[in-house]
Amino acid sequence: MQSDPQRYTVTAALPYANGPVHIGHLAGVYLPADIYVRYLRAAGRDVKFICGSDEHGVPITIRAQKEGVTPQQVVDKYHAIIRDSFADFGVSFDIYSRTSSKTHSEVASGFFKKLYEEGKFIEQTSQQYYDEKAEQFLADRYIVGTCPNCGNENAYGDQCEKCGSSLSPTELISPRSMLSGNQPVLRETKHWYLPLDQYEPWLREWIVEGHKADWKANVYGQCKSWIDQGLQPRAVTRDLDWGVPVPVEGAEGKVLYVWFDAPIGYISATKDLLPDTWETYWKDAGTKLVHFIGKDNIVFHCIIFPAMLKAHGDYILPDNVPANEFLNLEGDKISTSRNWAVWLHEYLQDFPGKADVLRYVLCANAPETKDNDFTWKDFQARNNNELVANLGNFVNRAVVLTHKFFGGNVPAIGGELQPIDQEALAQLAEFPQRIGELIDNYRFRDALNELMNLTRVGNKYLAETEPWKLIKTDEARTGTVLHVALQIAAGLVTLMEPFLPASAATLGQMLRVEKGSWQAAGRPDTLAAGHEIGAAALLFDKIEDATVEAQVQKLLDTKKANELANAVVEPAKEDISFDDFGRMDLRVGTVVAAEKVAKTKKLLKLTVDTGLDQRTIVSSIAEHFIPEALVGQQVLVLLNLAPREIKGIQSQGMLLLAENADGSLQLMQPGQPVRPGSHVA
Repeated sequence: MQSDPQRYTVTAALPYANGPVHIGHLAGVYLPADIYVRYLRAAGRDVKFICGSDEHGVPITIRAQKEGVTPQQVVDKYHAIIRDSFADFGVSFDIYSRTSSKTHSEVASGFFKKLYEEGKFIEQTSQQYYDEKAEQFLADRYIVGTCPNCGNENAYGDQCEKCGSSLSPTELISPRSMLSGNQPVLRETKHWYLPLDQYEPWLREWIVEGHKADWKANVYGQCKSWIDQGLQPRAVTRDLDWGVPVPVEGAEGKVLYVWFDAPIGYISATKDLLPDTWETYWKDAGTKLVHFIGKDNIVFHCIIFPAMLKAHGDYILPDNVPANEFLNLEGDKISTSRNWAVWLHEYLQDFPGKADVLRYVLCANAPETKDNDFTWKDFQARNNNELVANLGNFVNRAVVLTHKFFGGNVPAIGGELQPIDQEALAQLAEFPQRIGELIDNYRFRDALNELMNLTRVGNKYLAETEPWKLIKTDEARTGTVLHVALQIAAGLVTLMEPFLPASAATLGQMLRVEKGSWQAAGRPDTLAAGHEIGAAALLFDKIEDATVEAQVQKLLDTKKANELANAVVEPAKEDISFDDFGRMDLRVGTVVAAEKVAKTKKLLKLTVDTGLDQRTIVSSIAEHFIPEALVGQQVLVLLNLAPREIKGIQSQGMLLLAENADGSLQLMQPGQPVRPGSHVA
């Protein structure tokens, strides 16, 4: 661990530009990174916060294929959505770049060429899967099959998202192409590999011996497990037509493999930000490099990318990689393919002005050491019971009472401070260091709890001194109490900013004080006596039951849609002859009357104009259709079904309906109006 760095380069994992950002991404990567960087800035550190869209992954080409557009159109669309969502959520990147930029292509190509020219790669011809129908080699993510470890039938060729195992395509059982659905065949192709096995002794020394004490247990454990299993050469190129072209002869139709390409995006983004001084943040030994990632990216950022940097020779290595675990949603794993997620851009639309509420809940429930679960009820409870009733309540009481009793001016201290005053100010002085040390050690959840402990100090102080009663007997003493309370509130402007930046800005406007340095946030004299504060404003308001119930219902609707989409279709019945089918007289009819059959729940009595006559048909559809709504509707009718008496009514035919997977019924109807009696051919 670098004890006293001159500067910091902080990166957040590049999100794939093939879809929006959801709360799992935020809790795992972007919120903790933003808290860390905002704290470093407040502490006066030189820090650059780097991120951008990963636009060359195979998921991009898969999304383009599904949407019937070009990969460039896909990345342009989602890059804008992701960039704007991050900005609206308050993620304070110094730059949010993209790997389709000209700078990135140049930097990534130059990185590859240096290693290529120095003989750091090995060239291998191998057997890889090829789709004969699509006439192309298949990238790992274009191959799905059964995971050999957990039996998941939809594991990708590089990873099983169910059990988290890293895979190679040839390990899959019963592989199939995502392009055609066919079983691919193996063909020879030439690629360049980074010989990770040659770096294994160095990685073991650097990670296992060098970072055991300071890396998180989940990060260290996963890295050690990989190293103990023995490292193998890993391809840095692939057969694909979307990405940075491999810049050497004989590599036509090949691009840089996404996990060689993407992390170089951190470097190219820094070069875009600081064209003249970017090397200081990547090559100077006084710089501390920190990667914020999710646990599915640990191997790439702790083994593969450091091996790339070591092979290059000019770059510093990451000091820490504080990866979080996964965040689940309402007891189920977040899944983009199943739309089981809370999407950031949708949240910001549904909860305008409440970005800080989501920041608070995700940090308070952060999956720092184990997978955690996000529920809408917990979201509501934390907002109402902690932000409104604790933090907001303290600030509101201090500001409102100052306006009520002292005209909005910070009262002077009247007489000597009493022990209760001294204790409150002494506790205030301790919180900057206490919170800061936790952030420095990537314990953001504990740091947030300490912030809330400071607001509890303020609330307890007001509850015990009762200035609303004290004013009746001792105005000077009341002034002292509110003076102390306002100093605590002023300290919150700086201390809450990394966690709740919009709310901190509102509080600063309320108190008419600028955010100060982190070290000065515990001072007892931030607000001078006589300083005029602004009007009180609610930092947070209650979230009602109906609001969260609507969000839960949205998820239930998604779950139902997934079940319908994945419902198993019943197998076909035994074959019949054409003569059997020809004996059925299928016609178009028009419903002219409809009513419920008395003393039944399911039966409707319909009068249908068949073109030949008007006949009665009894059908078990009363729970699915309103009788009046059926009148005038055209339906398909089996005319020559033998009459049958049902509840004393002679039924002379049968309606044709389709039954959905959820049991609901749908009328089979002609696409446009036709004459009653027309044959169904």
